[in-house]
Amino acid sequence: MNLTEKELGITIAILERFEKQTLPELLWTKERVEKGELLTDGDMELLERVLKNAENVKERIDKYPEWQSLYAKAVNLYEEIIAKALANQQAAESSE
Repeated sequence: MNLTEKELGITIAILERFEKQTLPELLWTKERVEKGELLTDGDMELLERVLKNAENVKERIDKYPEWQSLYAKAVNLYEEIIAKALANQQAAESSE
C-alpha cells in the first residue's frame, strides 16, 4: 500500500519518536527490572503511555504488514517488562 505524503510524515514521526525516546526508555526499564528492581511511578507512567500509544497506532500498523514485526517486538518488550515487574513486586511482598 502506498503512503500519502501526509501519512508518510506521520509515520516517520511516530517511528523516530519510538526509536529515539520510547525504545531507550523501555530498554532501560527492562534492564532495571531484570536486576530485581521495582517499578517507579515514572516507570508506570512510561508503560501507560506506551500502552496508549500502541493502541493508537494499531490501526495504522495493521495497514502495513512491513511494520507489524516491529510493532509485535515492541509489544513483546512491554509484556516482558510487566511480567518481570510483577514477579519482582510479588517477591518483595512475600519477603516482608
